[in-house]
Formats: sequence, C-alpha cells, structure tokens
Amino acid sequence: MKLAPRIVLETATSTTDLNSLLHDEARKLGLDAIGVARLGSSSELAARLDYFLKDGRHGDMDWMEENAERRGNPHQLWPEAKTAIMVGQSYAPPADPLDALEQSDRGVISVYAKGRDYHDIIKKKIKALARTFAAKSGADVKVFVDTAPLMEKPLAMKAGLGWQGKHTVLVSREHGSWLFLGAILTTAELSPDAAEVSHCGSCSRCLDVCPTKAFPAPYQLDARRCIAYLSIEYKGHIAPEFRAAMGNRVFGCDDCLAVCPWNKFAAAATEMRFAAQPGTDNPPLADLLALDDAAFRHRFAGTPVKRTGRNRVVRNALIAAGNSGDRSLLPQIESLLDDDSPLVRAMAIWSTKRLMSAAEITPLQARYEPIETDPEVAREWAMPVEGHAA
Repeated sequence: MKLAPRIVLETATSTTDLNSLLHDEARKLGLDAIGVARLGSSSELAARLDYFLKDGRHGDMDWMEENAERRGNPHQLWPEAKTAIMVGQSYAPPADPLDALEQSDRGVISVYAKGRDYHDIIKKKIKALARTFAAKSGADVKVFVDTAPLMEKPLAMKAGLGWQGKHTVLVSREHGSWLFLGAILTTAELSPDAAEVSHCGSCSRCLDVCPTKAFPAPYQLDARRCIAYLSIEYKGHIAPEFRAAMGNRVFGCDDCLAVCPWNKFAAAATEMRFAAQPGTDNPPLADLLALDDAAFRHRFAGTPVKRTGRNRVVRNALIAAGNSGDRSLLPQIESLLDDDSPLVRAMAIWSTKRLMSAAEITPLQARYEPIETDPEVAREWAMPVEGHAA
C-alpha cells in the first residue's frame, strides 16, 4: 500500500500523531510500504497452519513444526506486544524473469537471490525506523525480518499492505508479487489500518503455470512439490518426477510470482543492492558445474545463494545440465561422478544418462557402480532414465 495511512499513538499520556514520523522515516530509508495491525491470535490461521503441518506439506522444514504454536499467535512470541508495524520493500525485476527459462545453457536464479541478502539490507532499515519510533513514543520495540516464528504475510494483509494470493505469496496493488516483508512489534497501542481484501477474482494464472503442480487448491501450497523448496531448502536427492520439470532453474522459482497480473503496476525496484550481480545473473551452467567450495563461496558471497551451499547448487546445476541437451557439458558432468558429495554424484549420474546414449553409459556404469558406497547413489545407477540420447 502507499505510504499514507494515519497512525496515531493512543495512550493515557500521549496523543502524539506518529503518522509523519513513521512515514517520513520510511521514505528516507527507502522502504516502499508501511501499515499497522493490532496483534491477536487467529483461530483460522492457526487451523490452516495445523492442516499444512499435519499433512506434511512443509517437507523437512522441521523448524516450522517446532514453532507452530508461536506462529499461530504472536503473543506467544512476545506477550507484551500490542501492535505490529509492517513494512515492505520492493524487489521487482526490470524485466520478465521467465524469459531466462529459454536460455538452456544458463542456470536460472530467483530474482530475490541475485543481489545482496535482503535480510541484512531490510533489517538495518527497519532497525533504524524502530529506534526513531521508540525514541519518540517511549514504547518497547522488537524487529523481525524472516528470523522468528512470525506469520508476516497474514499480518501484512491485516495491516493493509496487500493480500495473500492464490499462490500464498503477498500481492500488493502497487508492487505486485515482489515485496520483501519485515515487522516491528511494539508495546505501543496504535490505530490499525484497514485490512486489505483479496483481488485475485477468478484468475488462476499462478496455479496453472506451476511446473510441478505444487498447489493442491487455491491458497494452498505443498512445499514438497515446489521447485523453490526443492532447490533451496531440500537437503536430499530430488525425486526423478521433478527433475525434468525443474528445467534450468538452479535456485528458486519465480513462475507463480511472475505471471501475476498485478505486476503490471510494479515499477522496478529502486534499492540497487537488490540488483543482479555479474556472477549471479543466471550464470552459465558450465561455470556452476566447475565450482568447488571455495569458488562457490567467493561467487555467491553476501547473497542468499551462499546459505544453501555448494553441493545443493551443483546438484541443481547438474539437473539443469541434463535438461539442456548440451553434450558439450559432458566432460564437466563426468568429472563430478566421483565428487565427494553423494548429492552431486547422484545427479551427475542422472545428467550423464540424459545426455549420453545407452552404449556410452555402459562403460561408465561398469567403472563407477562397483565402487559406489552410498546406497542412494548406487540406486541412481540402476534407475532407467527417460529421454536419454539415442
């Protein structure tokens, strides 16, 4: 939402109007949206979260289950808190990120991860805003940027910043699907802004475009089928049924975000630190396949990609290589058949099988399968691969 709602401190000792303070400071800091919500538990949200977890849709993100009770009620996180000041920062790309899916020789990195880590950038801004607010109001504050069991999207909707679309991501009338969120919880009792309502209507573009059919129904996500989860959070061997659908995506997936019609109102992000860096702007697959741990850390230093680690990113790059049809990558792929990481070795096998003929694979299998010690990797040698070269 635009930086315009009236925010008033309502206490027995002060009637100071904090609207100008919060909004002026937000503008100075380069934040794009701000709104206020009263805190309280929501039985509906708690029930939806409970269903999501009990159905196992969170995959191996065990931290979600461990903090489920606190996620459903912010007062479990901080009993004294009365209000949430929700802020948003646009990271809208200058061009359609889906165009990169046609460049099969490159590994597509999600828009949010091409620049500097948003946690660091936004948290500094929100801390500065919180310090100014606390000094003026005398209230206690705590700052959160995706670092605590706080359900930012429902709070942002309650604060009027946008609504949760059918793809479960927050959608803004001004910024489309491209908003980073942060929160300031405070003991101050502020006048809340009007909650936003859904404007999705009958549109189902985000659901229809998903390559792995990760949405069982509108407003529901099964993370176990989501390419963003599989390529970033999932630590295991990606199931064969999802590999071809991953295409050349090596870190995240923007499909459901990019097709949202509300993006037509979103101007490109003005925070230049979110802009793609030369080494992270959908790099060539050949570059990614060549990364050892030191080179990986150097290339992705300061970006969200670094947290996932070299082995998972190379695992994903091998899947992209197998989908590319580019046999010039085979020497690099073969060199990874004896990589230290089982994740890498397994996907090097799959990628090799996708690009080689059966006759070419036979001598490699005879060489590597007898010495393989990891059972998951050994199974990869035994599995047939549809669509390998004739």
